[in-house]
Amino acid sequence: MDKEVVFTERQKFNQWWLWLILAGINGIFLFGLIKQLIFGQPFGNNPLSNIGLALLSIGFLVFTFLFYTFGLYTKIDKQGIYFRFIPFQASFRFYPWEKITLIQVTTYNAFKDYGGWGIRGGRKGIAYTVSGNTGIDIELSNDKKILIGTRKPEEVKEIMKKLSPATLTGI
Repeated sequence: MDKEVVFTERQKFNQWWLWLILAGINGIFLFGLIKQLIFGQPFGNNPLSNIGLALLSIGFLVFTFLFYTFGLYTKIDKQGIYFRFIPFQASFRFYPWEKITLIQVTTYNAFKDYGGWGIRGGRKGIAYTVSGNTGIDIELSNDKKILIGTRKPEEVKEIMKKLSPATLTGI
């Protein structure tokens, strides 16, 4: 079979409120760092040492940068479905069409069904999501259930109809 990729999607965490929180936390620590190191005024009622405050500020900046690098990558081809959640998966996970017994594009509630976004286990299986409420719901021949988030549900539905019509439901 031809291994031509027919669908790709790259998703990042893009919730404005999340980035506002991270920017706010970094802003507070950088303000404190400047206030304490440059102006010599203690930051807070029980201030950290200069080194402690500098390390904490750098730590939050590094955490924010790492969070920026997080992403969910999905590929679909004639062989099956591939996905990778960076930085937690070093390589793509692959599920061939032969091992997929059920597949559908579905709507889900990230908090109710899986406890939030990210790599989450929930009452409906394991989910790999970064935002939104639509995903590719997969059931494997070993009864394992996986949800891969997507922001392109209509495109995925069309691709699935072409590649795996026997296993599709709910489309």
